Amino acid sequence: MAAARLVLGSGSPRRREILESLRIPFFVRIPHVDETVQPGEGPDAYLERVVGAKLGAVHALLDEAEQQTAAIILVADTSVIHRGEILGKPANVEHAEAMVRALAGDTHEVKTRFALASSATGLPFHAETVTTKVTFRALSDEEIRDYAASGEGADKAGAYAVQGFGASFVSRIDGNYSNVVGLPACELVVALQRHAPR
Repeated sequence: MAAARLVLGSGSPRRREILESLRIPFFVRIPHVDETVQPGEGPDAYLERVVGAKLGAVHALLDEAEQQTAAIILVADTSVIHRGEILGKPANVEHAEAMVRALAGDTHEVKTRFALASSATGLPFHAETVTTKVTFRALSDEEIRDYAASGEGADKAGAYAVQGFGASFVSRIDGNYSNVVGLPACELVVALQRHAPR
């Protein structure tokens, strides 16, 4: 598995750290796709569309040598879903505050969809969505305001970082922790092993 060099189609430092912890060699190509939720689009359909667009965008960024020297493209997208609503990255501090307030004292889902494709063709051979349930404890108005103002969740879905101070809000996790960070390590390794050349 480790011999297959990955192209990570993501600018997320969290995803890079997860791959590094798994000792999987990779290089990064950052795709630029429209991640706006379309009217009437549900969480699963949204993730499928965005991940598919990322795959195409990453493959288009590879030159011929990279297509041949790499083996696999990996892309992923993570959504926080609260009561059926997709919570993306907050637009500003006030938006972040509103998101954290909505999550406080309640359970939400974190869905990460990842896909693997041939670097030579760009065609996917594995795609999977992993769901983790996260429960926040009740939070005071002061905690919510201070956290939103800290900026820790400014570039994160749901406006919080489970690997940062946001962990102090989490009373329970049902499922894969690294999935909440941005990439389900267990499911990724299983998929890579399953598709490794024999």
